[in-house]
Amino acid sequence: MPKVALAASSKISAEAGAALADAGGNAVDAVLGAALVSMCTDIGIVSPGGGALLTVWPADGDPVVIDGLPEMPGRGQPSERLGRSMWDVAFDYKGETHQGIGFGSVATPGAFAALDEASRRFGKLPWEHLVQPAIRYAESGFPLSGGAAEYLGYTHEAIYSWLEESYRLFHHADGSPLVAGDVVAMPELATSLKEIAADGTEILYRGALGRRLAAGVQDADGLLSEADLAAYRAQTRKPITLDFHGWRIATCPPPSVGGPCLAALLHLLSACPQCDVNAETMRWLAESQRAVFKYRAETLDGAGEEITAEVNRLLSLARLGEPLQILSSPSTIHISGVDSDGLACSLTASAGYGSGAIASGTGILLNNSLGEVDLHPQGLAQVAPGTRLLSNMAPAVARSDDGAVLAIGSPGAGRITTAIAQSLWHHIVFGETLEAAVAHPRLHVEPYAATRNIAYEQGLPVPPMDDFELREFDELSM
Repeated sequence: MPKVALAASSKISAEAGAALADAGGNAVDAVLGAALVSMCTDIGIVSPGGGALLTVWPADGDPVVIDGLPEMPGRGQPSERLGRSMWDVAFDYKGETHQGIGFGSVATPGAFAALDEASRRFGKLPWEHLVQPAIRYAESGFPLSGGAAEYLGYTHEAIYSWLEESYRLFHHADGSPLVAGDVVAMPELATSLKEIAADGTEILYRGALGRRLAAGVQDADGLLSEADLAAYRAQTRKPITLDFHGWRIATCPPPSVGGPCLAALLHLLSACPQCDVNAETMRWLAESQRAVFKYRAETLDGAGEEITAEVNRLLSLARLGEPLQILSSPSTIHISGVDSDGLACSLTASAGYGSGAIASGTGILLNNSLGEVDLHPQGLAQVAPGTRLLSNMAPAVARSDDGAVLAIGSPGAGRITTAIAQSLWHHIVFGETLEAAVAHPRLHVEPYAATRNIAYEQGLPVPPMDDFELREFDELSM
């Protein structure tokens, strides 16, 4: 039985993954079980009605990406239905944030399809065993995590107050939002999970549970239909791979924009002339981020699923190792696992910012992937049903020349790629331990700010730069 190392988004999800490993599971089993618990208990942050990306690298094979990203719904429906039952909300989430919510913002969810595919291909334990911890917590209750409570503090009024079912779930009887440590039970979700455990994910996509879910969305004038769920399949993709200081790193290809941007950042950081944390490396890091984010904003965001040619050009420019060469041209959880047999699995899941919608009788909180304006600035009117939607997620796995194996990823919307790139940079290039590399202060160029901003945490030697406004955080906030 392999030993498993696991990093998860909460204590209870980590414990669930560890218990599965103790029962004879491998790294994939542990990651999937932990992810299912997080999807069902990190309420608000993520949900079972969202999407997921996994990068898996078996010891005796090539890395693969399993794509469970949300898909554009609307098969067989008139185009004018797009946008119905969706409205814009604004809330202060460490800066004003705008999102489209409601039943009309719900895209075809793919997380369960991706987890099922990973289990069949790489897991050791039966599928129903993986779902049991999530069932137990949904049925008997779980303490709300600090991260979920913080998010609800920002969003409960804007996103989770318009529908009675979600209002009751996220609020006390006096109308105040739940706080950390409050015990939450979701019996309807537990019933749905029992169906998925017993009958597999087919019941969600092509069975009775899917029919109930689609009917709930259709009755509220949303786009998602039985036909959209029935047509959904997880897709296996060839990852983007690159060499980085003695490591081979694999991450997600399009329609993820996070994976290509992560790879481009690592190419540029590999060419940094300095091998120490000083003012010059901070300047190089900032210029690299600015170059990649500018290319992304002008070329990738809103471009749809077929962005392979544009991604290949970005990576070709990044391999030149000069940020100026490029300039001339949304709420997530992450779980990583590796085992002593050399299997590595990196999983990121997201439901966007949440739609506030629950399909009646299912307990399944649904995504707002059609309302994520930062990923689809041109709108979705020209996007055909069945098209995978763009994502910031970038789960990565890596192997070193000396045989070490690493799984890494991050939540954080637009900060996902910079968080992973800097953690890898500090661990691989600067020789810091993984704990120190993840805890190291970070720098992030804010591509959507009105001015050119560099946000950075205390402890970084960031020099004055003519083209940037500097915004220093008082504490580790990224």
